[in-house]
Parts: sequence; C-alpha cells; structure tokens
Amino acid sequence: MFRRRHVPGHPAAQTRENDEAPPTAPALPAEPRLPVRAWLLRTLGGRLILGAAAVKIVASLVQLVTPLPAAVRVLNSGATLILLGALTYLVWRGIVAVKRRLLWRVRRKLILSYVFIGFVPTLLVVALVLFGGLVVFLNVSAFVFRDGYDEIVTEMQVLARNIQLELRQREADPREVASRYVVQQQVKYPDLSIAVLPAGGAAGGRPTPAVTAGPWRHVGPPTAVPDWVRADGFGGTLAFAPADAPREPQLLIRVVERPEPGGAYAVVVDLPVNGQVIEHLREKTGSRAGGLTVTPSSEGIGQQVGRPVGATPAQPQTPGAQLRPIPSLGFDRSVAMLDVTDWQTGHTNLGSLSLSVRMGELYDRISAGQGFVRPNTTFGQAFLIALIVVAMLFLIIEFVALVMGSALARSITSSVHELFVGTERVRQGDFTHRIDVKTRDQLGELADSFNQMTSSIEGLLVEAAEKKRLEEELRIAREIQMSLLPTGPFAVPGLAVTAICEPARAVGGDYYDFFRLGDRRVGVLIADVAGKGTFAALYMAELKGLMLSLSQIYQSPRQLLIEVNRILAEHLGSRSFITMAYIVVDLAAMRMSYCRAGHTPLVHVPMHGRVARVLTPSGMVVGLRLPGAEHKFAELLEEVDIRLHVGDVFALYTDGISEAMNEQNEFFGESRFTRLIEEHVHLDPTELRERIVREIRAFVGKAEQHDDQTMILLKIEEASGEPERDAASVAGMPEA
Repeated sequence: MFRRRHVPGHPAAQTRENDEAPPTAPALPAEPRLPVRAWLLRTLGGRLILGAAAVKIVASLVQLVTPLPAAVRVLNSGATLILLGALTYLVWRGIVAVKRRLLWRVRRKLILSYVFIGFVPTLLVVALVLFGGLVVFLNVSAFVFRDGYDEIVTEMQVLARNIQLELRQREADPREVASRYVVQQQVKYPDLSIAVLPAGGAAGGRPTPAVTAGPWRHVGPPTAVPDWVRADGFGGTLAFAPADAPREPQLLIRVVERPEPGGAYAVVVDLPVNGQVIEHLREKTGSRAGGLTVTPSSEGIGQQVGRPVGATPAQPQTPGAQLRPIPSLGFDRSVAMLDVTDWQTGHTNLGSLSLSVRMGELYDRISAGQGFVRPNTTFGQAFLIALIVVAMLFLIIEFVALVMGSALARSITSSVHELFVGTERVRQGDFTHRIDVKTRDQLGELADSFNQMTSSIEGLLVEAAEKKRLEEELRIAREIQMSLLPTGPFAVPGLAVTAICEPARAVGGDYYDFFRLGDRRVGVLIADVAGKGTFAALYMAELKGLMLSLSQIYQSPRQLLIEVNRILAEHLGSRSFITMAYIVVDLAAMRMSYCRAGHTPLVHVPMHGRVARVLTPSGMVVGLRLPGAEHKFAELLEEVDIRLHVGDVFALYTDGISEAMNEQNEFFGESRFTRLIEEHVHLDPTELRERIVREIRAFVGKAEQHDDQTMILLKIEEASGEPERDAASVAGMPEA
C-alpha cells in the first residue's frame, strides 16, 4: 500500500581495471618504390591514366576536323573523369608524403613554422595594411558623403521652418511665400517643391485648399500630413519610383513642419536627389552617388518602394535627373547607408547608396586642413615616411625572430622529448620518474610542473580510494535509513493507507511511520528533520525509537508529542529541530485525533461535497533548545478530534511537496495540491498517489529537487461485516 523511492547518488568515476594505453598500431610495410615510367606501365592505375590521356589526345585531334560522334564523346567524358580522379589521388599521396617525411619530427615542424613566421606574416601584414587603408578610406568617403547629405536635409528643415515662421508672424499669402522661396532656391535646387497644407480648419465655412509651388515633377504633392509624423515635424529620406523607370528607385529629401498650437498651415518641402543635387554633393564631398537599393526592415517588411503620397501621378523626370547605376567592381567604390522612410506608414527601411569616390580629391580634402609639418613637407608626406620607417623596423624584427626561432628549435624539441619519456614512464605506472630541470624558462617550469604532477598522482589515488570508501558508507547509511521506514503492506480493515518518500539527497531528513495501537486503532506519523544528510538520518532513527516506545504508552497525540519534545530537546543540536504531525485513527469509534507540531497542514476531503478542508491546529516545532521552550510547546500544542465517515480522505505531506519548484522558480503550492486531491478523490489511494506524483514531476520538469518529498494518503473504507457498528459509533461525535 505504500512504497519508498530514492534518487541514487552520483558515484565518483571508477578507475578502470587494467587501464592501459591502446596498443600502438603496427608499422606499415614499406611500399615498393617504382620509377614513374615503371609505375605507369606496370600498374593498373598507371595504365588507366595512359589510356585516358590517349583518348583525350585523339578526341582533341578529331574535334579539330569534324564534330565528335556520340560514342567518342562518351569516351572523352570518361577519360576526363579518370584524369580528375588520378589528379585527386596524386594530390592526396603528395600530402601524405609531405606529412610523413617533412612534418613528422617536431624539429621540422618548428623550422617550417618559423619560415612561415618570417615570411608569410609579412605578406599578410602588408595586405592587411593596404586593405585596411582602403576600407578606412572608403568608410571616410561614405561618412563625408553622409555628412554633406545631412547638411542638405538640415538646410531644407531650416527652409521649411522659415516659411512656417513667416506665415505665422504676419498674414501673408501662402502661395506668394512658397513661390518666393522656390525662386530664391531656383539656381541651387531647380527641382525644389513646396506644399503648404491647411492645418484642418476652414475659412469662412469653406475648406482651405492646399497651396503648392515648384515643379513637383517627381511625385504628386501631398494632400495631408500622415498621423505618424511627430509634433516636432519630420526630416528624412523617402524613395519613389519614377514613371519612366519604375524599377530604379530614386531618393527624395522630404521635410515636414507641423503647425504649432493655433497655427493654420503645415509646410512640406521636397527635394529630389537628382542630377543637380548629386553634382552639388560631388563638389562638396568628392563622391558621386549612384544606384539605390532599399532593404525592408523587420517592421517594414512587405512595404514596397513606390510613390510616397498624393493622388496626382508622378511625372517623368528631366533627362539625367535620376541616380545612375555605378559599376560594383573597383577600389574606388563605396556604399553609404541611409534610413529610407515609408511615407504611408512611417516604417523605416535601410537604403544603400552606391558611391564613386575620387581618392585623390578626397585625400586632398582630408589632409588639406592639417597644413605643413615642416616647410615643403605636408602632413600626408610625413605620414608616408612614418609608414616606411615602421615597415623597415618590422622587417628587421621578423629577421631577428627567424634567427632566434631556429636557435630555439633544438632546445624546444629536447624538452618535448624529455616530457615524452616522462609520460611513457607514468603510463607504465612509474610515478618516481623525474625530469631534469635545465632551464628556468617556461619549458623549465613545465618540467617542474610535470614533476609535481607525478608526485601528487599517488595522493590523488589515495583520495579517490577514500572517496569511494565514504560513498560506500553513505550507501550503507542510505540503506539503514530506508530500513527505518515501513516495509510491506499495512492492512487494517476499514483503512486504506499509501505513502511515498523521495529524498532530495542520498540521505534525507523526512520520516513517516505507522503504529498499531490495539484493536482497530492506528497511529500515523510524518516528520521532517531540519537539514539533510547523515545527521538528519541519525535524528530520524532516534525519533523512530521514541515513537515505537511512547506510542504504546500515550494514547493522546498531544501527550505523546509533549513527551517527545521533552526528550529530544535534551539531545538535538542547538540549530536543529523537527516538524511533525501525529494522528491516531480509531476505526471502532470512527474518530480521529490529530496534533501538528509546526508541520504542514492536514488536508481533509469529506465524503459529502468533496470540498477540501485544510486543518492547521496550533503547535510549535519539536526539539528547540531555548529557555522556556518546553513550557511554550505544551501551551501552544492543540489536539483536534475529527469525526470520520466512510469515503473520507486525509493527506499528510512535507514541505517538499508544496514547495516543489520548477525551472521558473515557481512553487507547486498547497492550493494546487489540495485541488488535485479534490478532483481525484474518487480514485483508489494508490492511484491517487501516482496521479499526484505525476503532476508534481510534470510541474517540476528538469529542475533539481531541493527538498525531500514525503506524502501519506489515508482513506476511510467500510469495514467488511460491521457496517452497523461503524455507523452507530459516529452518533454524537462533534465535527472538527
């Protein structure tokens, strides 16, 4: 009716018997070395290669005169495959030969390494410097272009702000103001377009129309400002598709100034990035803008490049006004990244603008502001001289490193050989071998570390044996602890009992037991010793001895727990205590007495209504060694009498059940545990126990168990042959 479970400990790794190194692979027999001519004529592989080469030559000659027949084409293809396979095989054999003959010894590996250290890094550093300089140069060009582009955006923002300020300060005609500003910018930006939109009010009861100025050849003028534009306005980049080139997106600088509170107009300024703007940017930054690519961002996926706004269709642009593609190859190509906004939604996409950089012009612009380091020597010339000096120093250092590396090769390989001999001796079980420390460098420290390791291995073996002995003792203690718990079926007519105990460690602190107190009287105990491990198991054994003796003397749970507290308080440690609950079930009188000493509550699901009751009579923990604790324990301890009915279910548990924690650090909880019993109270106690255990494990998942989990389920059943006695004994008993 009940069972015990435990989580097995994790034993230390055991040393394998006869732990020997794998046998060394037998040496391969030396292959006969044949001259190339003999190998080609006498071996099957050589003959295949010769035949394939002959077929290729014949096919090439025939192909010069006439097309190849189908059969010859098949033979030609087969010969090609044979030659490719032969080439692969020869390359592989060459790599194996180099590895065997050149790289087998450590000394040769070091020499080859130092060759690469002295030559290859020089080439790599030179390539890195050139490539890094190119990358920095292109990034600077992109930065300079973006800075010039942002200046144009800022200029448009200032223009829009001035228009709105002029419209707000005096009652001016919006068309006249917009046209005047367009005329002022005509020479610099001929395609500048301005739209003045009403702020939503009406003049004289009639809606105020929008006013536009400028050509508006790129797109139709906007009719309203989208809601996503903030109160402080907008200044950025849009993309649109011209009518004459729908697959070549073009850039558009758009600035929006919303009216301030009480204002009447919103101002929209458009400047297409056309030929004039591109030329202006080239003169200012030294870079010419080319084709545009727009990549939708995560929030703008699905947005297509198109006309940003307006019911009026886009008009064809003037010839040469579009962004012309720039070839992608070349060292004078760069990319500038722009945030391209979707006018309808406000989503921002990433736009990449190809740039054609004039390196000489850009370099002159960058270094012009530095002036002269000395007469007739510019900053750029001084920088080149410094680079040459650094390169010469680098070559000298590399040569010295190559010479020193060759000298150190012998010392390193000799130290490696000593370590190899030492490890072989250790593998054979000789821990007394020591390596002679000849130098005080890192290799010498490595040899000294090896000596210390061999001297400590024997101590580690002793510690491993001691750990194994302690684990064996812990296993025995575990078996003794589990033997203290009830074993075998506990059969009492009229009472179904089931229990489970799962320690969180090899030796836990939870304890439960059942005591026969006479004819149809049963004592049920559940306890939780503070702490885990061997001490908890010892206190549990002491508690079991007390309960076995005192349960036959004291019929009242309260008197029994008072006596147990008096005895244990003299023996427990100052920081130890025990929580426990004790029940006496009298099946003849159909009553139950219950005491709780600081333990978790008793869950009672009556036969009527199946609504659980949580019984929490007062009581403090057992075994506290404090002044006046014994008197306070007797004063607080409360005993509760409960009338029993057939079908009643009682659940006792430790806090490891209610505080079972999942990976999100959430507790299983008493309410969840109580509700689970209510829902499945109709089940057999064994089935109910399994259902609860499954629910707890599903809740915990892979989280580590941090406390012992113990649970006892009691169910009152109808005793065979005595239903009248059970019913009659209930009369007159009060409810808890």
